[in-house]
Amino acid sequence: MCIIFGQNHVAKNIIVIDPGHGGIDSGAIGINYIQEKNVVLDIALEILRLNKTILNNEFDIFLTRYKDTLISLSDRSRLTKSIKANVFLSLHCNASTVASKGVEIYLHNSDNLNTKESILLGLSVLNESSLKLGLKKRGVKFADFQVLRETCVFCPAILVEMGFITNYDEANYFLKPSNIRAMALAVLMGLYNYLNMEL
Repeated sequence: MCIIFGQNHVAKNIIVIDPGHGGIDSGAIGINYIQEKNVVLDIALEILRLNKTILNNEFDIFLTRYKDTLISLSDRSRLTKSIKANVFLSLHCNASTVASKGVEIYLHNSDNLNTKESILLGLSVLNESSLKLGLKKRGVKFADFQVLRETCVFCPAILVEMGFITNYDEANYFLKPSNIRAMALAVLMGLYNYLNMEL
């Protein structure tokens, strides 16, 4: 008689982190001339690193871009669908012509099976960034952004506006590598808290 002992294999959650803009699309330009596309890519790459070093590769994380290239919005959503992602987060920096500051989360303004989960994910990331980093909490809002519209049908999807680079204090905040690391950790722990809440 042959007895085969199997191993319990727990599938990892698959996360898509989408650093907005890229290439010829710089996104917003900060008051100190920093570019949104560079800030969000630095934070996304740091999330990858922290997932490995702090969480021991808890998640399978894929970026929609790993360097300064422009990826179409449709290709970002196609990646999410093709790898059967559990969560989609698009990273951005805000801009305003008036004095504004703080972090806000956007979800798509449709009502589908993932809307409630997107709200929970958004609140988790928002709370982590405001409580741990002391950034103003601007709330969870709804919008018809294409990248959310095309991904929210596959999984919970949020767009994170991680502060205003047109605000002097928040623009200078992103000049320091330690603050890039802190923001990346806040996003990662927001993800971690949400996905462990779901277990």
